[in-house]
Amino acid sequence: MANYPSGVVIVTTTNDEGLPVGIAANSFTSLSIDPLLVLWSIGNKSSSYDIFNHSKQFAVHLLAGSQLELVNTFSRKDIDRFEQIEWSLSESGLPIIEGAYATFECDTFETIVAGDHAIITGSVKHITTNIQNPLLYHQRRVGPLPLTFHGNI
Repeated sequence: MANYPSGVVIVTTTNDEGLPVGIAANSFTSLSIDPLLVLWSIGNKSSSYDIFNHSKQFAVHLLAGSQLELVNTFSRKDIDRFEQIEWSLSESGLPIIEGAYATFECDTFETIVAGDHAIITGSVKHITTNIQNPLLYHQRRVGPLPLTFHGNI
């Protein structure tokens, strides 16, 4: 699976005390257009597993090519990740990371346990975009993609 290139996201929510929680993931995709649904997955050994499984909402941040350090921050354990970054609360109370390529604010639609992961689906309620080069995961490496197109798509 490491040979399959994918985008890199950070998913955020708040815990029962209202504190921000976030995790880096590369398992994000669109699920449905009507209604607009997305999905991502989280491993059952993640320290945030129970928080995301019981959360009623979450935000998915597609990272820009310049945000590699965010992946490192949100992959580390035992630190206050949000103390290290620029972020704010959205009108719906979700932690929103500044400068993301795109942000999807979602209500949790359904959670499905599959193997050693939970697949969390969300109904998209608000989208913010900041078009720039994306950050990608490929062959166990993370980095920006230069956008060079040849011909028409």
